[in-house]
Amino acid sequence: MTSIVGPASFKFFGIFPAAILSFILPIIGIGLFTYIMARRIAPLVRANPDSRFDQIGKRIVNLAFIWLGQVRQPRYMLAGVLHIVIFAGFLVLSIRSTSLVVIGFSDGFVLPGFGGLFGDVYNFLKDYAATGVLVSCIIAAIRRGIFKPKRYAVPEKLGKDHTAEAVFVLGIISTLMISESLFEASEIAYAFQLTGQEYFLAPLSLVWIFKGMLSSVPQNILQGLHIFMYYVHDLAFFFFLCFLPMGKHFHVITSVFNVFFSRVEKGNIKPVMYGVSDEGLDDLDSFGVKTLEDFTWKHMLDFYSCADCGRCSDQCPANAVGRPLSPRFITIKARDLMFKNYPMSGEIYKSGLIVEDIYTEDEIWSCTTCGACEEECPLAIEYIDKIVDLRRGMVDEGMVPQSLQKPLKALEKRGNPYGKMEKKRADWWAKDKEFKARLDIKDLGKKTADTLYFVDSITSYDDNIQEIARKTSIILDHAGVDFGILGKLEKDSGNEVIRFGEEMLWQDLRDQNTDAILETGVKQIVTADPHAYNALKNDYKGLPGVKHISQVVAEKIKNGDLELKPCQSPDEVYVYHDPCYLGRHNGVYEDPRAALDAIDGLTRVELEKSRDRSFCCGGGGLMLFYEPEEETRMGVLRVNMAAEAGATVIVTACPFCLVNIQDAIKVTGKEGEMEVLDFTELIEQHLV
Repeated sequence: MTSIVGPASFKFFGIFPAAILSFILPIIGIGLFTYIMARRIAPLVRANPDSRFDQIGKRIVNLAFIWLGQVRQPRYMLAGVLHIVIFAGFLVLSIRSTSLVVIGFSDGFVLPGFGGLFGDVYNFLKDYAATGVLVSCIIAAIRRGIFKPKRYAVPEKLGKDHTAEAVFVLGIISTLMISESLFEASEIAYAFQLTGQEYFLAPLSLVWIFKGMLSSVPQNILQGLHIFMYYVHDLAFFFFLCFLPMGKHFHVITSVFNVFFSRVEKGNIKPVMYGVSDEGLDDLDSFGVKTLEDFTWKHMLDFYSCADCGRCSDQCPANAVGRPLSPRFITIKARDLMFKNYPMSGEIYKSGLIVEDIYTEDEIWSCTTCGACEEECPLAIEYIDKIVDLRRGMVDEGMVPQSLQKPLKALEKRGNPYGKMEKKRADWWAKDKEFKARLDIKDLGKKTADTLYFVDSITSYDDNIQEIARKTSIILDHAGVDFGILGKLEKDSGNEVIRFGEEMLWQDLRDQNTDAILETGVKQIVTADPHAYNALKNDYKGLPGVKHISQVVAEKIKNGDLELKPCQSPDEVYVYHDPCYLGRHNGVYEDPRAALDAIDGLTRVELEKSRDRSFCCGGGGLMLFYEPEEETRMGVLRVNMAAEAGATVIVTACPFCLVNIQDAIKVTGKEGEMEVLDFTELIEQHLV
């Protein structure tokens, strides 16, 4: 014997060829995996359609950054780094695992292109990858099994804890790393004993360590260990492959597809049914999601792809204030229902009304559609469209909270949730005597202008917020913008209406606004309301370009068309609060900050939760009219965050945020020591 016998040539008891076992294992493993996947794909086949084959370039970019680059993982540093090491190690070792399967039939098999110098470099990296994965698995198992971070906890009423499954999978991965390294180390140790030849191994890698441990082990034991470790690896590999689709680790398989098919546009809401025009909606038997199969195939893929990491719920403001909503369990409960209704064998169970089956009404109404969960998810799982679809189904079934019925009727009748006269929409703020003496606002129903200032309902009708409209108008005029308003022709933008699930009302508001805007012939639209900004920019079609007032101000300052005085209150400490529909949904983070920083002498600090991790004020999705069950208000938590940052003035750029933070300052008893200003008010104070 000149070298160790590989699994393809080895015979058990000198009689039974091991190659037969090497052939049977993959056949059974791949066959069983194919059957399991066919059962798992069954609900996706029955699901509603989804349009996910557009903008392939952007999808490839998402795949490169979110899936391959794992860019969201380090947002939770320790867990993220561990996951990146395991993920990267898996990618590197997948080549080795594939070749090992073939080695069972052909000793010394090497994948094409992996011989020579390139193969030596790959083996060097592969050995460190296996070592890194094993170390990461050990740390992750200790962290998950002993320290148990709070975000992994599962309330008893919501199902079983998944710690045991997570640790078990880490054990399987560790087994793969150890068996592969021992398989290689035993061969190298055997060759060293025969020839005395040393092979260069990655120092301190598993193979390097194991080779040193085995250097004096008898050859017959090395031979047995070599074959034993091969089949340990083979069995673990195919067991792991078939085990993945059975639980939360299905994401190892589905994540690449889920990220590729993830949304490429932000801020918009999916149509009621892909492939059905607005005119064809009347022919649908029902709206929205009522049963499991009413979800789209992509949303079902989301359910399969959840890693159960808890990041979404950890960042969810509704969950933080004790509302009956945790995005994580929106996904997990649906996945469990898919597993239950589509078992591995036997008949498929009929789905019932999903809100009564696994969700509650309060759970679905508690969402503010802020998008924090989607921004955080490392696998690009979507929640807002699911929530909206569930609400569409509930509205269609008449399951509407009592407190929301009145504003909806008012929107239908008057075009605003307050039920006030539409013909006096502009009178409430534009005809204020003092303001009118200073500035006469154009009515674009009678005059023309280059720019439309879209005011929207809360700014038009809320007495406490109307000052935003006046300040915005003064800023636009001061900056030399030729603008006007729609006046009585303006209807609510509908941003909240569509997210509430009232599809037909939303379409009516959209169509009336679209006709009125296009009739004016304006070249651009400006608004000071991020909710209106988002709707006009992302939900409407065919309109002129839309800008938020902060973008206009930043642009005019940069061009020299707008000059600001030094800070009028230099002793105050200012902090900017990112509104969800300006920041997360539309990526406008720097313009408001640039405008504030242009005020000489203004001291500005940052909140810990800022930009794409900003904390919702609680005003999204008609929440100003809905009183959910909660332990505290989101605005209260936000005010406390500002206080911890050392701020005395909170600057926001959204009327909804202004209302909620004003109330929160009163609730927290911080009146006199803290105040909130809208962006437009602060800028207007400092106009030269």
